[in-house]
Amino acid sequence: MRIYTRKGDKGTTSLIYGQRVPKNDLRVEAYGTCDETNSMIGLALSFLENEEWDEKDAFLEIMHRVQTILFHVGAELATPKDKEVKWKLKQEYIEELENQIDEWDKSLEPLRNFILPSGHSASSALHAARTVARRAERTTVGMEDELENPLVVSYLNRLSDFLFVAARYVNQSLKGTEIPLKADI
Repeated sequence: MRIYTRKGDKGTTSLIYGQRVPKNDLRVEAYGTCDETNSMIGLALSFLENEEWDEKDAFLEIMHRVQTILFHVGAELATPKDKEVKWKLKQEYIEELENQIDEWDKSLEPLRNFILPSGHSASSALHAARTVARRAERTTVGMEDELENPLVVSYLNRLSDFLFVAARYVNQSLKGTEIPLKADI
């Protein structure tokens, strides 16, 4: 299979089922931003390659599941409204994020003020992934009339919360330093 097709050379791309749309279509922006989020999560995980802590394997397993679900969310966004979605996001995936947020949050120091993205490089990359997930959410909200499944917006919203807590969890697990926002500058 060749990587390049030359079909997009004139500024269009195809959705699932082959419909051609401009590359700046809001749908393409939404699933492309999910792809960016996924790439940022992958970058964050690459910073953990040589790190060790007791829960590392469990953490990586959770993150790989999130990446897989996020890939499928992008595919759902790439499916035109009038076509069958081969894989559909379920409420249980949102609940998985919520349960993991609650689990990690139990072990974290309570927040007393805002924090700056900081500490371990994996943590900072997870904060970056969080901001890209927020952009994916904002873009997806802009195409709500085109969405077959309203859970996509909920998932992206919860995903950014999940990534925030994951960043804090990694920082604490690896003794990274959270830098609090100073009220006065």
